[in-house]
Amino acid sequence: MKKNMLIGQSGGPTAVINGSLYGAIKEALASKNQIASIYGMVNGIEGFLNNQYIALADLEDTNDLELLRTTPGAYLGSCRYKLPEDLNHKIFKTLFEKFEALNIGYFFYIGGNDSMDTVSKLSRYANEVASDIRFIGIPKTIDNDLVLTDHTPGFGSAAKYVATVVREIVIDASVYDNKTSVTIVEIMGRHAGWLTAASALARRFEGDNPVLIYLPEAPFQVEDFLAKVKQGLKSTPNLVICISEGINDGQGTFVCEYEGAVNVDAFGHKMLTGSGKYLENLIKEKLGIKVRSVELNVMQRCSSLHLSATDLKEAINSGVFAVQVALRGESGKMITFNRHHNNPYELTYGIADVDLICNEEKAVPANWITKEGSDISHEFIEYAKPLIDGEVTLPRDGGLPLFTYRKH
Repeated sequence: MKKNMLIGQSGGPTAVINGSLYGAIKEALASKNQIASIYGMVNGIEGFLNNQYIALADLEDTNDLELLRTTPGAYLGSCRYKLPEDLNHKIFKTLFEKFEALNIGYFFYIGGNDSMDTVSKLSRYANEVASDIRFIGIPKTIDNDLVLTDHTPGFGSAAKYVATVVREIVIDASVYDNKTSVTIVEIMGRHAGWLTAASALARRFEGDNPVLIYLPEAPFQVEDFLAKVKQGLKSTPNLVICISEGINDGQGTFVCEYEGAVNVDAFGHKMLTGSGKYLENLIKEKLGIKVRSVELNVMQRCSSLHLSATDLKEAINSGVFAVQVALRGESGKMITFNRHHNNPYELTYGIADVDLICNEEKAVPANWITKEGSDISHEFIEYAKPLIDGEVTLPRDGGLPLFTYRKH
């Protein structure tokens, strides 16, 4: 008897998360001899608990499926919902009853670290109750912090956006050449600074802006920072500095907490914002020079205007490969990217035990952080360049990008 497929999206959206959804749907449609119907969870596992799901096969009969490839955000809607640690909790029995009622045989979840935690718990519960449902995680995160994979879909396009915008900010900052000023650009990154490191791609020559780059992996010392700002201004009067939102003192206190307490989300993560503004005020007070801070905020995570062709292709392929490995019997796994060469760029797709991935974080290697925590090495540049490569032509309507929207 053929089984049905259920797929959802979770966590922060990206420019290519819908590319993974597109790839999974296309492969499922091509596997009609094994997969009967395709359902999408609306707002992830939380929405599914509230019986919110839709049929996805109908997309094939419209242009919406093709538009899905280049539509940013999360077409199915997202959530930040943490399943209980105790597998004996009644919620698992409820979920599996709902799976059984829909004749689900294949479950796919597109997301980051916390989403892989969901895949892990569901697959472990399936083992306990002898369920034959296959659970596969499809990676997604601009943070690029999932372990056991070279990189993650979403990072390449976000890195391209960051590098492009930072280069634009550098040009803007250099307009008034006879004026001394500092521009601080705050970029996403709680514990891992991969995205902030991508700002180094904006440089056109040795010593170009951004002169200083700070990641969460290296302890941030205020006095050292001020000293480097003063030194940097001697050679670059229009100084641009890039920082991760999660820069911290190395002892667990985030710089943004210097301004006051921060809230936490459903997973207990501190909700970070304000590091750039704190440093802006610090420079004003201590150095008395013109300074501004720019927070890239949500724009960096899912802008379609700077899509990386490499990123989109790999996102689609990860969705395709996820369906293929589920159909061959795998469960409790996440799709991984295994890089073999930088130039020419070459990788293959694989799988890894999701239990070894969830609740772990991949940091930027310590030897890629230089100049006592204020710069990025050439090794990172060589790592990141292939991931931002290639342009994507967006379908347009009246000069604007044409996207697809889920009908509510």
